[in-house]
Amino acid sequence: MKLKDLRIGVALTGSFCTFSRVLPELEKIVTEGAEIFPIISEAVAAFDTRFGTSDEWKRKIEAICGKEIIKSIVEAEPIGPKGLLDILAVAPCTGNTLGKLANGITDTTVTMACKAHLRNGRPLLLAPATNDGLGVNAKNLGLLYNAKNIYFVPFGQDDPMKKCNSLVADFELLIPAIESALKGNQLQPMLK
Repeated sequence: MKLKDLRIGVALTGSFCTFSRVLPELEKIVTEGAEIFPIISEAVAAFDTRFGTSDEWKRKIEAICGKEIIKSIVEAEPIGPKGLLDILAVAPCTGNTLGKLANGITDTTVTMACKAHLRNGRPLLLAPATNDGLGVNAKNLGLLYNAKNIYFVPFGQDDPMKKCNSLVADFELLIPAIESALKGNQLQPMLK
């Protein structure tokens, strides 16, 4: 088991259309022996969308992880002082979350979890899923790529003809990206 005994935080932000690709990867992480600490953004906690209801997603996530979801800033803050996680993956990571992380804004459950985790000098892995990754959020990707202890799940354009600024991570590379980040390396190639 590749991830045996690792404590992995997985934070899901509001790219609801990618959840059906992320949840199978969570199942693989559990199968590989890791303990997952699920974290969700306020949007995931509250919004029902055409991709499913908030309650459905929360039930599925908790069933896979076998743990109660961290869903408030107050619940996320102890991640740092307790040294709770070996690695934290934000999958999917929206442009909104990318922008907040790049600019030091800590006003959501997920950004607090990231800030708390990074204080321990441990890896933060981001799996972008944003319609403006090659637009206004391109600068935030650049800032985060150069930040210490921040890594990316390889990503590329998901629909270059209809949504030319849109980027999405290859979620099937989540486990290899975790393994690489834990060794202090960016999984390559980063751009697909």
